[in-house]
Amino acid sequence: MSGDSRLEGLVLKAGPLGESDRLLTLLSASDGLVRLAVPGARKPKSSLAAAVPLAVLQLQVGSGRGLRRVRQLEVRRNFAALAQRLETLAAAQGLAELSLQLVPEGAAVPGVLDDLLLQLARLDLVVQERSEGVEALALAVQGSVHLLALGGYALPLAHCARSGARLEPPLGDWSWRCSLIPAEGLVLGAVAGAQLVLNASELALLQRLPRPALPRKRDGSLMGPLPVWLRLLQLVEIWSREHLARSPRAWRLVREALVPRGPAAASSGSGNRWSP
Repeated sequence: MSGDSRLEGLVLKAGPLGESDRLLTLLSASDGLVRLAVPGARKPKSSLAAAVPLAVLQLQVGSGRGLRRVRQLEVRRNFAALAQRLETLAAAQGLAELSLQLVPEGAAVPGVLDDLLLQLARLDLVVQERSEGVEALALAVQGSVHLLALGGYALPLAHCARSGARLEPPLGDWSWRCSLIPAEGLVLGAVAGAQLVLNASELALLQRLPRPALPRKRDGSLMGPLPVWLRLLQLVEIWSREHLARSPRAWRLVREALVPRGPAAASSGSGNRWSP
């Protein structure tokens, strides 16, 4: 139709609109967050019923003022398989929530969509290959570190926030500590009032996460035990609450999927002796 435009992106959120329509929040590389109405999408036999969260869609969108309406869609990829496991679905939802906080409506943030799609594809492999649940947790943590950096809220991992000294964790020194002060960053030593205290191995693992791939041992297995990854998830939660006012609610579901009997297994991370 005359005046229609093409738009491609990942559906981050979907909700009811009216009696049978659906309201989408789409993450687009060109336009940031875009809110769209999908007429009749909640009808069982609708040609637009595939407009659901975690689907990559190419859309034909009507022009005009106010809420634009989807006229046609084509599914480019669907991450529905992530729902087969609670930890993979929750990790994907958490990363989607974080993207919603970081990307403004109508303004693109370069790299966010590409990185989010990369992490979703890796979560898809966790399902396909029946990998351990800690893999999904690690991807949630690394994806958060990447998205926060792309959105302008990078964790300062290189220098002490107070002294300016380089953060160089001495592996094997189990007395070494650094502290997270959310309003400042990471500070050398166990500081009074810290929200979280890391040992040398935990910080060394955290410092590897801005890289493209997850940190792995020579045999291909993931570096770091489950309790340490849970502590790093806690760290990105604290950082998000401080700088974005809230943290993704889905992180609670990730914990429940991996530690069904409670958080005790994650409570003593700084005492865990392991080396990356």
